Amino acid sequence: MGKKLTKRSEDYSKWYNELVVQADLAENSAVRGCMVIKPYGYAIWEKMQAELDRMFKETGHENAYFPLFVPKSLFEAEEKNAEGFAKECAVVTHYRLKTDPEDSSKLIVDPNAKLEEELIVRPTSEAIIWNTYKGWIQSYRDLPLLINQWANVVRWEMRTRLFLRTAEFLWQEGHTAHATKEEALQEAELMNNVYAEFAENFLAVPVIKGVKTESERFAGADETYCIEALMQDGKALQAGTSHFLGQNFAKAFDVKFTSNQGKQEHVWATSWGVSTRLMGALIMTHSDDQGLVLPPNLAPFQVVIVPIYKNQEQLDAISQVANELVQDLKLHGVSVKFDNRDTHKPGWKFNEYELKGVPLRIGIGPKDLEKRTVELARRDTLTKEFIAKETVVETVITLLKEIQENLYTKAKNYRNDHITPVDTFEEFKDVLNTKGGFISAHWDGTTETEDKIKEITKATIRCIPLNAKNEEGICVYSGKKSLCRVLFAKAY
Repeated sequence: MGKKLTKRSEDYSKWYNELVVQADLAENSAVRGCMVIKPYGYAIWEKMQAELDRMFKETGHENAYFPLFVPKSLFEAEEKNAEGFAKECAVVTHYRLKTDPEDSSKLIVDPNAKLEEELIVRPTSEAIIWNTYKGWIQSYRDLPLLINQWANVVRWEMRTRLFLRTAEFLWQEGHTAHATKEEALQEAELMNNVYAEFAENFLAVPVIKGVKTESERFAGADETYCIEALMQDGKALQAGTSHFLGQNFAKAFDVKFTSNQGKQEHVWATSWGVSTRLMGALIMTHSDDQGLVLPPNLAPFQVVIVPIYKNQEQLDAISQVANELVQDLKLHGVSVKFDNRDTHKPGWKFNEYELKGVPLRIGIGPKDLEKRTVELARRDTLTKEFIAKETVVETVITLLKEIQENLYTKAKNYRNDHITPVDTFEEFKDVLNTKGGFISAHWDGTTETEDKIKEITKATIRCIPLNAKNEEGICVYSGKKSLCRVLFAKAY
């Protein structure tokens, strides 16, 4: 295995970067700012994808696919959206290369192959999708239109970090059209709730549901709903967003429908998405100084069986028991791997699966065969116990559920312990610099104050919690009247 991980307490950022690489999740690629997601990391993403896809379809959505390229004129159509993403766009200007006349081993851009109109590599797909919807929607009978796309997008980032911020990343983006404002708002809230349910029940990551301030909203949205998570270093991470787009895109692309009263009206819209950034949330919420810690619901395999032997005869005898266990566990819906490789010693394998966060490890040696027992090790608590072979399946099923709940409870307790109410700006700065986490503070509702706090402290308003109480108070910075507390934090 790779070298020992840097401790989180010593250098959290370095710990994270080392863990992603050493646990075989991803690595930097030859393309600056882009990553290669390795098979083990991609297997986790596939599990996320499968569960989200199931949840989307259960709520009536269908999958489609739209072009990677967006003509610049379409991209410009919704001004706020175009302005919001303009600085992150990759732009295609030519469609052909040719051999360099001065060096036949090199290629150059063919100046005669300039595109009539530049193409934007999609940073998000509202423009191309709403241009398409114009041909799909004529009548109220065509609504609601509930479409999701699994795709990659490009947002040109100069400072990147694996999974958290890369120039190209994988995501899903939902784009829906509705006959009324109320329906669209309900859709935006519904999908934010879907994301919250997924994060908490599947990733075991507790989140706070809220809305963004005007300056933090998605470019082109009238309202942005979000789920905010807290990482172990006290920084927040935006884990998903759902946007109520009003009629902005419908008007920009002239998407109208004939209502059941026979009137021509613009449709109401939403868009919503989560990305491979969730991998970062997963890693930073649960993992420890020994490596990755995976919730059983999304571990590529929930149990690994490692044989401990000195000769082929012992391996054969252990393999017989192990293969029986594999079949029994699979029959009960448990994903399991029997690692009978003879290229690595058992101790090496134990370290590997600890680093990779496999929830449960079963060790079987010659003495276990005699006693009809196995050694069962939990990744979340790093505890071990010997159990009777006959009780393995029952015990594993119970423990997997317990581990899933334990990880969520541990993360939720940490999050709750790191929500700190403050009433003065001095308190605000002190908590931010010593404790971190979410700071619950009064804000006067102005972008000017929000920007000033960000400039001074680098903390932003992560959200206005949906369950925030109407509580009059005084803004921690300006001293002006405030109607409720909002959550500030430093964030990824």
